[in-house]
Amino acid sequence: MTAHQPPQTVRANGIDICYEIFGNDNAEPLLLIMGLGAQMIHWDDAFCEQLATHGFRVIRFDNRDIGKSSHLTGGKRLTPLELLKLRFLRIPVAAPYRLIDMAKDTVALMDALGIKSAHLVGASMGGMIAQEVTLSFPDRVRSLTSIMSTTGNPRVPPPTREAAAMLMAPPPQSKEEFIVRFGQTWKVLRVGSFPEEEALDLDRAERVFARGLNPAGVGRQLRAVLASGSRKERLRDVKTPTLVIHGTVDPLVRPEGGKDTAESIPGAKLLMIDGMGHALPMRFWPEIIRAIDKHAHGAAAQAA
Repeated sequence: MTAHQPPQTVRANGIDICYEIFGNDNAEPLLLIMGLGAQMIHWDDAFCEQLATHGFRVIRFDNRDIGKSSHLTGGKRLTPLELLKLRFLRIPVAAPYRLIDMAKDTVALMDALGIKSAHLVGASMGGMIAQEVTLSFPDRVRSLTSIMSTTGNPRVPPPTREAAAMLMAPPPQSKEEFIVRFGQTWKVLRVGSFPEEEALDLDRAERVFARGLNPAGVGRQLRAVLASGSRKERLRDVKTPTLVIHGTVDPLVRPEGGKDTAESIPGAKLLMIDGMGHALPMRFWPEIIRAIDKHAHGAAAQAA
């Protein structure tokens, strides 16, 4: 059995951040940063436990505006017109906060936990936040793993029509509607047949719903991503050991997003996972955990 500290809340960067720790206090600290509109429990309990058995102190947390962390205010629902202006006229989207603010949340959480530096693993928007922490606070990052994420480069192909429609759909109005939408959403994001995941979707949806939804917060997070622009040029200066993991059939952040990230960061390693979409299904865990383990412990050994 790995050591486990149940969820707690700490004040950091002026907000409350809910976090949970798996693994021993003296193990290599590894922070898991989740994506757009996704609570920390989207890093599956068993995934966290398995990482912890590889000698990591695994910390997952709710980003601002999601789950049990502080819910903020401001920012209207994003309109298709704003997206068109951004895409074709490069007119930036207005946002109450940006990815740099979420990066500062991450660093402030590390401060509150007494962690000088950690391995960062970010998925989707979490990968963007992890990139931003690495760019703005390089001394706090032992290694970077960017999963199913991108650089913000506008030349990367946009999401598929189906994935984009799902992102822009109005929020569900009832628990029943939320549960149906949850199942539909993950079916689109996983791409292909994953009966072992679908069997767990009802329980997962119930758990997410019970921790609390914040549709307006998801809108603010999306604005933060779009308002933050491209990191591509700045990523050339990254000296942190970097691993990029991406699925070959990702419909939301296209495979080119992962390739662009790896090409932009000097010395980055790229792992393309055949048949993986924009999700972390159990069947891909062994390959993903093995890669993170080798990368992070390799970086730690080099730094020693």
